Amino acid sequence: MAYENKMLYNTVDRTSVEIMVRTFYEVLIKDAIVGPFFIKALGDDFKNDKWYEHFRTLEKFWLMMMNGEPGYTGDPFGPHAFFRLTPETFDCWLQRFKEHVAQYFIPEIADKFYKKSEILAEQFMQRLEIGKYAEEEE
Repeated sequence: MAYENKMLYNTVDRTSVEIMVRTFYEVLIKDAIVGPFFIKALGDDFKNDKWYEHFRTLEKFWLMMMNGEPGYTGDPFGPHAFFRLTPETFDCWLQRFKEHVAQYFIPEIADKFYKKSEILAEQFMQRLEIGKYAEEEE
């Protein structure tokens, strides 16, 4: 599903988050570092049920993170525990995310998305014992 963005969003709402999330993953699954993880877990066809559920979950998640909207339930860490993720994987995801949100939201909002994603990535690495957190456990 291709979306054309003609102007930056100045609000975070269901529509802007849906478009940002879906277009982000269109780019992300083509990435040599991060893409294979998503393709392995969800496939490469965005029309399948796994991707549909993933998009819905992410949309609810980002609306909760950015606006405090209820609707997201679950644990974002569990599904990622079975992958062999590295600090480089997170760095790549963060860089792609930062570039992408900057194309869809005004700088103030894009920066808020990015700061929240940095915190989330750090929590993921700590909880999944990746990088410096794995070394602390040894």
